[in-house]
Amino acid sequence: MSRTTVICASHSPLLYCYAKEPADWAAIQAAYSERREQVEAFDPELVFAFGADHFNGFFMNLMPAFCIGSKAQAVGDVGGFAGELDVPAELAEAAVNYLRSEDVDPAMSADMTVDHGFSQTISVMTGSLGARPVIPVFINCMAQPYVPFRRSRLMGAALGRFAATTGKRVLFLASGGMSHHPRRYYPELGDGPDEVTQWQLSGGKNERSLSPGQWLDRLLSMHHEGAEMIVRGERTPKDMFLNEESDRRFLDLLTSGELERFDDWRPEDLIREGGIGSMELHTWIAASAAHLAAGGESVRLDYYSIAPEIGISVGIAHA
Repeated sequence: MSRTTVICASHSPLLYCYAKEPADWAAIQAAYSERREQVEAFDPELVFAFGADHFNGFFMNLMPAFCIGSKAQAVGDVGGFAGELDVPAELAEAAVNYLRSEDVDPAMSADMTVDHGFSQTISVMTGSLGARPVIPVFINCMAQPYVPFRRSRLMGAALGRFAATTGKRVLFLASGGMSHHPRRYYPELGDGPDEVTQWQLSGGKNERSLSPGQWLDRLLSMHHEGAEMIVRGERTPKDMFLNEESDRRFLDLLTSGELERFDDWRPEDLIREGGIGSMELHTWIAASAAHLAAGGESVRLDYYSIAPEIGISVGIAHA
């Protein structure tokens, strides 16, 4: 019998700075609340949090495909929660060693910085950043060269097998997706102003780069501006790549449990249909693969809607 559970949930900075409440706001909040109650009832002894980064902790001077943190803190970006994560360092290191023995080669960080791509979902689902022991598992979902979906599936499955050896009740928590396209805030390398490109390369170490404070101020002001643009109709669901057809195709395959079928998916195809934000679905594949490998069942969909007011298509699933 599996001693694990899995939750996959969308995140968005605009959940905390929208200019107009989404039409289905109550239903969205109820779906998040139901999953939070699931976490409380399950009472996990360990959480593997799968998340992405938005050039707040990982930069193009050294961008790993995967990285596991043995110590981590969250920066207070828009939509995020600042503070220390309660990371069990010895277990994190053991997880890295186990994955490498399984021919999966994550980087390891003894001082990881994460942003809302982790902190929002951890806080929403567990109550706070320090409420549960959490091992953060970073997947590069934002920058080229893109990670093949097969690699995320294999990495997740190996973590699931490791989790089964711990004897603990384990929550696999995936944060991000579904279709959305936040390139306005996080441009492709070289497409933004020079000071933004230098930030993406160095995180403030380059003299031409924005400073950390300037980067966070830029994100805050641009997200508020973006929220107003959505209300005025200057940014449409099409502009944001909100694509129910693409999302449903992904969800049908994820809930079937036949995760190997993602192996042939091309990241470029998904981005063209569902925007760069849809690459965060790597976290859903990894978390679902982990749960299956630990003896769990396939996820089932709890909630889906397109919510342009918060810039995303919202999806929540669990098993």
